[in-house]
Amino acid sequence: MDDMEDWPEIEKVGTEKRRELVFQGPSADERISSNGGLCSALYSLTLLNYLEVSQCPSLTEIHGDIQNLINLQSLILCRNKLSSVPDVLGKLKSLKVLDLSVNNLSVLPEGITHLKELKTLNVSCNKLEVLPEGLSQCTKLSTLNISKNRITGFPADFYSERLDLLSTLEASDNSIQQLSGDVHKLAALKVLDLSNNKLSEIPSELSDCAKLKEINFKGNKLSDKRLEKMVNGCQTKSILEYIRGKGKGRRTEGEDGGDADGGRKADKGKRQQRKKKVAADGQDEVEELNKMVVRVLHVSDNPTALTVTVSAEVKDVRPYLVCCVVRGMNLKSGNSLKRFLVAQTKLHDDLCGKRTIATIATHDVQLLKAPLTYGVKPPTELKVVALGRKEMSAVELIRHLQLEADELRKQKKRQNVTGLHKYLQLLQGKAMYPCIVDAEGHVISFPPITNSEKTKIKKTTKELFLEVTSAASLQTCKDVMDALIVKMAELNKFTAEHREEAGSDGEADVPQEPPASIESSSELIVQQVRTVDQDGNLKVVYPSKTDFSNDISNLTVIW
Repeated sequence: MDDMEDWPEIEKVGTEKRRELVFQGPSADERISSNGGLCSALYSLTLLNYLEVSQCPSLTEIHGDIQNLINLQSLILCRNKLSSVPDVLGKLKSLKVLDLSVNNLSVLPEGITHLKELKTLNVSCNKLEVLPEGLSQCTKLSTLNISKNRITGFPADFYSERLDLLSTLEASDNSIQQLSGDVHKLAALKVLDLSNNKLSEIPSELSDCAKLKEINFKGNKLSDKRLEKMVNGCQTKSILEYIRGKGKGRRTEGEDGGDADGGRKADKGKRQQRKKKVAADGQDEVEELNKMVVRVLHVSDNPTALTVTVSAEVKDVRPYLVCCVVRGMNLKSGNSLKRFLVAQTKLHDDLCGKRTIATIATHDVQLLKAPLTYGVKPPTELKVVALGRKEMSAVELIRHLQLEADELRKQKKRQNVTGLHKYLQLLQGKAMYPCIVDAEGHVISFPPITNSEKTKIKKTTKELFLEVTSAASLQTCKDVMDALIVKMAELNKFTAEHREEAGSDGEADVPQEPPASIESSSELIVQQVRTVDQDGNLKVVYPSKTDFSNDISNLTVIW
């Protein structure tokens, strides 16, 4: 039987007629476990338009009474252990955002297809094998994330002109075998991620998606080996131009069947061209691989390598940390720094779950005063110069950020809880806050909130100290760090290619540097960093040989 004393948030929301309710983490999970589920009174809060229940492993099902919450616009049920969700979700006619990611779902209810206002659907990291037929009825859908499931293909009606607002489709790490040529009917498509699937072909019709800006087909064994190489190393524009050309080639050959002799001559010419291309491609491939190199420097080879001491107290606050030092990252050329910061933000939004799962921080090594300590401080004693701000205590900083988040929420009336709100909540109720402190006692990082203005990276930064922290798991930190370093390698390759192109064109606005500098600028050097306990015992060293385990065909790691 429900004990309302254990659920003060529900009573407060009901009394004050609030529109938002969030249950998250161990405290909420403990109450769900002892109650055998969510408190039934929750389903009487008919004014709610935002409900989040996340990071609660004891939550295995949602009661059908959720259909009573007729004003819900956002329903966030991520990182639980849901094995099913009720079909009556389809009765939540106002629902715009539905997040069921990181659960144990093997099937989605057909009712989801009745959500006419749905704009964002995230069902990533489940056990789904199929998507429900009729998804095209969700005509306002703009973002669909089905990554990390067991899906083998899209429903027959999916490639529909009714989904003319679908701009982002993330479907990586599945078993999808075919992308239909009807994909061109998804006219608004801007982002398409089908990496790590079982595709053998990419339809030429994809090039007819006029708004497409970002595609990812890495990790598929394509029958066209040149195309396979291109998807592992080239920009979206180049890939689309190539598959567009292939499509035109097939149409021309089919139309030219009347002149057999002319056809044979054309075929001979094409064969010669293909031979030349194969030879050129082989050379290109060597160059591509040379550009995507990460070289790992071992701690044993560098006696002065950074070490981070981890205090025992962090285990109750934010226990997991991995670090490394990166050299060779070119932040000086053009928009390189901006591109890197944008990539970091995207990782924060996607892989890090808007910082609720993990947080990345970057520092200029030249501005660090080693040794470093990862520990905790009381909120009133933790003083930090946050990025773009003056020094203040953690209490003051969070108060400022909360006010800013509230103001942002008022400005965007439809989005009632911002990403900022979500990660500020991670520290609610904590008696101690986590921080990394340098040898002079300065706080250089206050995860998951901010890192310090004092160690901020700039265009002139030559060595970066990277840290990833999490309350989830050590593997989470490693996965995020892997992804960050791979992204840095990609950005460096992109920068090097454009420098070379600019150099060959003789553009005056590109600073001329010695050739050796240009060549080495595409290689990242990653110096291992050890984290140790207060007695000096090793906790983790990153990277180790078990890291970078993903099969990234255009990345070479030299140990």
